[in-house]
Amino acid sequence: MSLKERLTEDFKTAMKSKDEIAKNTINLARAAIKQVEVDTRKDLTDEEIIPIIAKQVKMRKDALADFEKGGRTDLIDAYNKEIEVLEVYLPAQLSEDEIKKVVTETAAELGIEGGKQNMGKLMGPVMAKVKGQADGGAVKKIVMEFLG
Repeated sequence: MSLKERLTEDFKTAMKSKDEIAKNTINLARAAIKQVEVDTRKDLTDEEIIPIIAKQVKMRKDALADFEKGGRTDLIDAYNKEIEVLEVYLPAQLSEDEIKKVVTETAAELGIEGGKQNMGKLMGPVMAKVKGQADGGAVKKIVMEFLG
């Protein structure tokens, strides 16, 4: 079953079970996917849908910081539930140790020993390897630590 079909089935299930958070969250994700399909005039593959869902998760995580500053615990709880709903559709995320391993291996392949000036040279290839499996912020932090 494709990711789009799975989203549709889960949307129907959420409607039947009257799970408003899941229904609304899945509907927003489906709308974002549909918008990209309309803009590009093509049906998206699962590989093309994953970054769209990841962007939806990132938007919600970014908003959490603002809600914490504003003391909006009601919105924090709602957004955390929405993030949980969306993360089901993403590939398993790499642990910090797994990201460190990828960074170390990539640096060895490229002959990079350290130095902040190599940040761009290392970030690009590492992000290509962990695409969809790791948050860019986490990768950046680990690359910075590696470069010293």
